[in-house]
Amino acid sequence: MQKNSKGFTLIELLVVIAIIGLLSTLSVVALNSAREKARNARRVADMRQVQTALELYFNDQGQYPDTDEVNFSAANGQVSFGSKVYMSVLPKNPMPRNDADCADQEYIYTYDSNTSYHIDYCISEPTGGISQGINHATPSGINN
Repeated sequence: MQKNSKGFTLIELLVVIAIIGLLSTLSVVALNSAREKARNARRVADMRQVQTALELYFNDQGQYPDTDEVNFSAANGQVSFGSKVYMSVLPKNPMPRNDADCADQEYIYTYDSNTSYHIDYCISEPTGGISQGINHATPSGINN
Protein backbone atom coordinates (compact mmCIF):
# COMPACT_ATOMS: atom_id res chain seq x y z
CA MET A 1 0.00 0.00 0.00
CA GLN A 2 1.22 3.49 -0.95
CA LYS A 3 0.87 6.52 1.23
CA ASN A 4 -0.42 9.61 -0.62
CA SER A 5 1.05 12.86 0.82
CA LYS A 6 -0.22 16.27 -0.21
CA GLY A 7 2.18 18.82 1.28
CA PHE A 8 5.75 19.82 1.94
CA THR A 9 7.98 18.31 4.54
CA LEU A 10 9.42 20.40 7.34
CA ILE A 11 12.91 20.16 5.80
CA GLU A 12 11.68 21.51 2.45
CA LEU A 13 9.98 24.46 4.15
CA LEU A 14 13.08 25.28 6.21
CA VAL A 15 15.30 25.22 3.11
CA VAL A 16 12.97 27.61 1.25
CA ILE A 17 12.79 29.98 4.24
CA ALA A 18 16.60 29.96 4.55
CA ILE A 19 17.03 30.79 0.85
CA ILE A 20 14.51 33.64 1.06
CA GLY A 21 16.27 35.02 4.16
CA LEU A 22 19.67 34.90 2.42
CA LEU A 23 18.36 36.67 -0.67
CA SER A 24 16.67 39.41 1.36
CA THR A 25 19.84 40.01 3.39
CA LEU A 26 21.91 40.38 0.22
CA SER A 27 19.42 42.81 -1.30
CA VAL A 28 19.38 45.01 1.85
CA VAL A 29 23.19 45.21 1.82
CA ALA A 30 23.20 46.19 -1.87
CA LEU A 31 20.46 48.77 -1.29
CA ASN A 32 22.39 50.46 1.54
CA SER A 33 25.44 50.79 -0.71
CA ALA A 34 23.32 52.34 -3.46
CA ARG A 35 21.83 54.82 -0.97
CA GLU A 36 25.29 55.90 0.19
CA LYS A 37 26.39 56.45 -3.41
CA ALA A 38 23.26 58.50 -4.08
CA ARG A 39 23.90 60.70 -1.02
CA ASN A 40 27.48 61.32 -2.16
CA ALA A 41 26.36 62.20 -5.69
CA ARG A 42 23.81 64.63 -4.24
CA ARG A 43 26.47 66.30 -2.06
CA VAL A 44 28.69 66.90 -5.10
CA ALA A 45 25.76 68.18 -7.18
CA ASP A 46 24.69 70.49 -4.34
CA MET A 47 28.17 72.00 -4.13
CA ARG A 48 28.28 72.62 -7.88
CA GLN A 49 24.87 74.29 -7.72
CA VAL A 50 25.95 76.53 -4.82
CA GLN A 51 29.15 77.42 -6.68
CA THR A 52 27.09 78.50 -9.70
CA ALA A 53 24.88 80.71 -7.51
CA LEU A 54 27.95 82.26 -5.86
CA GLU A 55 29.56 82.96 -9.23
CA LEU A 56 26.35 84.67 -10.44
CA TYR A 57 26.37 86.76 -7.26
CA PHE A 58 30.03 87.64 -7.80
CA ASN A 59 29.40 88.67 -11.42
CA ASP A 60 26.67 91.09 -10.31
CA GLN A 61 28.16 92.38 -7.05
CA GLY A 62 31.93 92.16 -7.62
CA GLN A 63 32.41 90.17 -4.42
CA TYR A 64 31.20 87.01 -2.75
CA PRO A 65 28.51 87.13 -0.05
CA ASP A 66 29.59 87.07 3.57
CA THR A 67 28.68 84.27 5.96
CA ASP A 68 25.50 86.03 7.13
CA GLU A 69 24.06 85.76 3.61
CA VAL A 70 24.97 82.08 3.12
CA ASN A 71 23.81 79.96 6.04
CA PHE A 72 23.32 76.24 5.45
CA SER A 73 21.87 75.69 8.92
CA ALA A 74 19.11 78.32 8.57
CA ALA A 75 15.59 77.04 8.05
CA ASN A 76 15.33 78.74 4.66
CA GLY A 77 18.87 79.87 3.92
CA GLN A 78 19.36 81.52 0.54
CA VAL A 79 21.87 83.45 -1.52
CA SER A 80 20.32 86.81 -2.36
CA PHE A 81 21.05 90.50 -2.69
CA GLY A 82 18.16 92.87 -2.26
CA SER A 83 15.27 91.46 -4.22
CA LYS A 84 17.43 89.37 -6.54
CA VAL A 85 17.62 85.73 -5.42
CA TYR A 86 20.51 83.65 -6.78
CA MET A 87 19.55 80.49 -4.95
CA SER A 88 16.21 80.32 -3.19
CA VAL A 89 16.89 77.40 -0.85
CA LEU A 90 20.36 76.29 0.20
CA PRO A 91 20.76 72.51 0.14
CA LYS A 92 20.96 70.51 3.34
CA ASN A 93 23.38 67.65 3.79
CA PRO A 94 21.38 64.46 3.10
CA MET A 95 20.64 62.19 6.05
CA PRO A 96 22.27 60.22 7.50
CA ARG A 97 25.36 62.40 7.45
CA ASN A 98 27.68 59.84 9.03
CA ASP A 99 28.56 57.81 5.93
CA ALA A 100 31.80 55.90 6.57
CA ASP A 101 34.58 58.50 7.14
CA CYS A 102 32.26 61.51 7.43
CA ALA A 103 31.36 62.16 11.05
CA ASP A 104 28.02 64.02 11.00
CA GLN A 105 29.49 67.01 9.17
CA GLU A 106 27.26 69.76 7.81
CA TYR A 107 28.08 71.99 4.86
CA ILE A 108 30.22 74.87 6.16
CA TYR A 109 30.51 78.12 4.19
CA THR A 110 33.43 80.43 5.00
CA TYR A 111 33.83 83.87 3.47
CA ASP A 112 37.56 84.54 3.10
CA SER A 113 37.62 87.90 1.35
CA ASN A 114 35.88 89.83 -1.41
CA THR A 115 37.39 87.45 -3.96
CA SER A 116 37.36 84.10 -2.20
CA TYR A 117 35.25 81.65 -0.22
CA HIS A 118 35.32 77.97 0.61
CA ILE A 119 32.66 75.43 1.47
CA ASP A 120 33.66 72.33 3.41
CA TYR A 121 31.73 69.11 2.82
CA CYS A 122 32.48 65.42 3.13
CA ILE A 123 31.86 62.40 0.90
CA SER A 124 32.46 58.83 1.98
CA GLU A 125 33.80 57.43 -1.30
CA PRO A 126 35.19 58.83 -4.56
CA THR A 127 32.35 60.34 -6.60
CA GLY A 128 32.48 62.04 -9.97
CA GLY A 129 36.25 62.41 -9.95
CA ILE A 130 36.28 63.86 -6.43
CA SER A 131 38.17 61.96 -3.74
CA GLN A 132 36.63 60.74 -0.51
CA GLY A 133 36.92 62.66 2.74
CA ILE A 134 36.59 66.36 3.44
CA ASN A 135 36.59 68.44 0.27
CA HIS A 136 36.54 72.18 -0.33
CA ALA A 137 34.52 74.02 -2.94
CA THR A 138 36.29 77.27 -3.84
CA PRO A 139 36.10 79.75 -6.73
CA SER A 140 38.76 77.69 -8.50
CA GLY A 141 36.74 74.46 -8.25
CA ILE A 142 36.46 71.50 -5.91
CA ASN A 143 39.62 70.20 -4.29
CA ASN A 144 40.56 67.83 -1.50
